[in-house]
Amino acid sequence: MNGYALGILISLLVYVVIGNWAGRRVKNLDDFLVAGRQSPTLLIVGTLVASSVSTSSFLGDSGFAYSGYVQALIFQIPPTALGYVAGSMFFGRYIRRAKSMTVAEFFGKRFSSRRVRIFAALTVIIGLGGYLMTVTQGAALVISQVTGFSYAQALIAVWFGYSAFTFYAGSRGVVITDTIMFGLFTVVAFLALAYIVDAGGGWFETVHKLATLEARPGIIGAEGYMGPGAIWETAAEMWTWSAIIGLSWGVVFAISPWQSSRYLMARDEHVIIRSGLITAIVLSLLWAVLQFAGGAIAISNPDITPNEQAMIWAAMNLMPVVVGSLLLTGIVAAALSSASTFLTLVSFSITNDIQDDESQSDASKLKVSRITVLVVGVGALVVALSVPPSIFWIVYFIGPIFAASWGPIAFMSVWSSRITEAGAFWGMFGGFVSCGVAKALVMAELISLPVILDPLVLGAVVSLSVIIVVSRFGEVRDEEREYREALHIAPPELYDDVQNRRTRVWPKLLMIWGAVSTVGLVILYVRPYQLATGLTGVGGPYVVWSGELIASLYYGLTLSLGGLAAHLALKRFLRSD
Repeated sequence: MNGYALGILISLLVYVVIGNWAGRRVKNLDDFLVAGRQSPTLLIVGTLVASSVSTSSFLGDSGFAYSGYVQALIFQIPPTALGYVAGSMFFGRYIRRAKSMTVAEFFGKRFSSRRVRIFAALTVIIGLGGYLMTVTQGAALVISQVTGFSYAQALIAVWFGYSAFTFYAGSRGVVITDTIMFGLFTVVAFLALAYIVDAGGGWFETVHKLATLEARPGIIGAEGYMGPGAIWETAAEMWTWSAIIGLSWGVVFAISPWQSSRYLMARDEHVIIRSGLITAIVLSLLWAVLQFAGGAIAISNPDITPNEQAMIWAAMNLMPVVVGSLLLTGIVAAALSSASTFLTLVSFSITNDIQDDESQSDASKLKVSRITVLVVGVGALVVALSVPPSIFWIVYFIGPIFAASWGPIAFMSVWSSRITEAGAFWGMFGGFVSCGVAKALVMAELISLPVILDPLVLGAVVSLSVIIVVSRFGEVRDEEREYREALHIAPPELYDDVQNRRTRVWPKLLMIWGAVSTVGLVILYVRPYQLATGLTGVGGPYVVWSGELIASLYYGLTLSLGGLAAHLALKRFLRSD
């Protein structure tokens, strides 16, 4: 057994031990499904980040950046990260007030509708079932590459790893192990960047080489890769795609079940608000690190196939065994954290929303939930063994469907007094089907759509249009109106002046972070890029209207404006005695 395999094996055993320790504290269904609703800020941040950073980030996104599209991905980061701010403040706080066990249950209660709840649960089962399979495959790819195990053996090992602690501990175990994994893969992401950059000759030399890399012309430029086999014909198409995907993923991370469900576990609303703001800061840095590292690997080897293997190759060829082992262990940890989240959510949707047998005792429901976790995990394993892996595009297929289907109804369920039960159901159904069908046809190359008519845009427009039209011909029932009004009754903690002052710090830090990130990009990216490409000379001025400088200003300004918006919103939300 080599050092890489040993590191991964030890980490798997640690997570199983910790998960089973946490399982001993699970006394009832509330503990199993929502961790007793007592999780502090650190654990909520840990599980938010861990459930969003997976093999899709370490392998899929970094591989896409390696192929020449660093800027296309980085441009998405600010609106995507700010989705956490919007989600925590305008949706997550309110579903916690509802005291639901799942987000689908919240929708069912909000509209007093069994069919809304069932359909929402089905989208979770279908969508997150696909995600579960994908992250399982991603972790198996890593393990099979470095251990000598066959792909099938690696899949089984991964499945056993996350099922062992999820089966027993449920959400309580997931939030603890997620936070540990979050710490691990965050540290190793920065270590990986350091060694990849060192292999390129240091930071400024790496930027210089990337700016002039013949194998990937435009890999870090504002225009993106426009060489042989490029995805987009023009820079405008790339930026349009990036804007649409960035906004859509912002909505995904604001309302998607694997993110918004984390708020159900929070101790109070201050934890939710702070967690959303902190997560936006953390991810806006972590994602940028991963994407730049992925692109920089092309300096050392521009011929890695498939591109999703780029980070694995770097771990085994550009780093000492100990550091490479840590990186691979971190990638596996990222996959396990997401897999455990998806496994619990799919299982909980089946037991809590689809089955929903009120005659069962709490102990009986807990037993059934654990059995369901096991059955769902086995099902995901069987499918993963049957379907070839395609991490990047499967993720980009499933995520936008949630934005199109859940996005309008999620925010309108809290903020609109006019949406009816029929409008909610048919809007969710229309968004899901229209986005899913259009996305499938495009990926199968049966139809071609211009970038501006991305399936996500079509799905969101269909969903919102159906909600408005159907609701106009219906009537909001008294129980729906009263339920929504009850959601807007502020809980006692929002009147706590001490807690309020602490919470108000975080929007200011987000504004400061936005300014710092722009300054950092100008110094560490724009200036060396302009020197390398001859846009300016040593001692010469910046080229103000270069795409790279504008992109850097956009990056930080967007984050700072998000912090300002959060600051203004908190002035309204946080009360005083």
